[in-house]
Amino acid sequence: MPVPGVSGVGVLAVAEAPVAEVSGVRDPVARDAPPGASTTAAGGHVGLERLARARGTAFLDALVAVGPGDLARADEDDRVLATAQDRPPTAAAVARWWDALGTGAQERLVALAPAVVGNLDGVPYDVRDRANRTTLADGVGTDDQDSDDQDSDAQDSGAGSDRAAARTALLAQVRDSLHRESGQAPRRLIVLDTRGSGRAAIAVGDLATARDVTVVVPGMFFTVTGQMHDFTDTASDLYDEQTTVSALATTQTARGVADHASSGTAVLAWMGYRTPDMSNILSLGLARTGAERLERVVDGLDAVRGDDRPRLNVVAHSYGSTTALMALSSGRMQADSLTVLGSPGSAVQTASELAVGPGQVYVGDAHSDPIAGSGYFGTDPGSAGFGSTLLDLSTDTVEPDAGVFRRPVGHNDYLKPGTASLHDVALIGVGRGDLVRHQARRGQGGGGTAQPVPDMYLLRPQDLQPRD
Repeated sequence: MPVPGVSGVGVLAVAEAPVAEVSGVRDPVARDAPPGASTTAAGGHVGLERLARARGTAFLDALVAVGPGDLARADEDDRVLATAQDRPPTAAAVARWWDALGTGAQERLVALAPAVVGNLDGVPYDVRDRANRTTLADGVGTDDQDSDDQDSDAQDSGAGSDRAAARTALLAQVRDSLHRESGQAPRRLIVLDTRGSGRAAIAVGDLATARDVTVVVPGMFFTVTGQMHDFTDTASDLYDEQTTVSALATTQTARGVADHASSGTAVLAWMGYRTPDMSNILSLGLARTGAERLERVVDGLDAVRGDDRPRLNVVAHSYGSTTALMALSSGRMQADSLTVLGSPGSAVQTASELAVGPGQVYVGDAHSDPIAGSGYFGTDPGSAGFGSTLLDLSTDTVEPDAGVFRRPVGHNDYLKPGTASLHDVALIGVGRGDLVRHQARRGQGGGGTAQPVPDMYLLRPQDLQPRD
């Protein structure tokens, strides 16, 4: 059948072409084909142009059938990258395709097309980490060489030079974000997109085995080049707090009972969409795109984990909460709990519209946060009648220095170490939101006034010392 969007007669879908086995055992022609070779279907190969036009499962089949030279070039082809990173096949289809490949074919794809493989939801996370680190290392090395060449060429200037400098800065930030101190949890590079302003996602902990997985969604003004390092460190702080309280998580999940082999926690610092800057701060277009990408992230988690689904918590800050609320009201994504911090609101009017566990929508509004409760983009999720649980994080009811944890102040203080909000988010993330110290039910018979529940904090020696 004709490939959608391609004019002319006689163009066959890539899926109809025989897929060569390129494991190094069968079809030596596929292994030894010269760069740029585009053989006929009888020879088992398809060319770069055919791969660039393919969509859906035909795209996956073409990745295996394309010759080695074209596959290496495809990893830098904007059309191929747009398919893999912007409109990919479903995560379930990717997982089935990857599992059916031989080890040789998998290794070939990682070696020749790491930018494609590393960003396909449904591919195992350790493979994506290895592929994306290859892209990172190649990019850093290439940019260093380009910089040397530019220094020796006085005529190299303008937009191209600016793009190269921006890409170098982005890659350096991602490289630094992956650094961890001795004793810290492993970090894996799950997403790396160097196009435009870039996208990245780094997992702290093991997404493939963790019982509790938290996805952190950033808000406006966050960029990979500017904040990825700090954002990953924030995810690490949340991981540490969740690890401390994870022994309390004995409840079953709404998305499925985790296998006994699952243990521990993982936090994904997901800067997987472009956040607003001053030029587009009034638009919801980026939130819609981000919501679609967030849905794919969760689909990928489900595809990789299969029946051993972890407990999934989404933590969304500022504009990221608008994005998360859109995703969870779409009917295409579900989570065990949602925590929004400093939210400017969304079109979602009640918690019942969200595919979240009953009573598992939490809202944090810090003192002196001008964004929280503004309802700028629609209904405030912390408003009376929404049906959320309001975390008491203001100084109106509790003194800032009362208790062990300090209260967050301002829009960007919610996930700082030593804050009550970080501790609350950690408890929620492991399924024990019932232990949050101060909370108020909204829209379910409560008057909105924070009421203390029994003080069941887990205290550690370091919590008794002043912390920043």
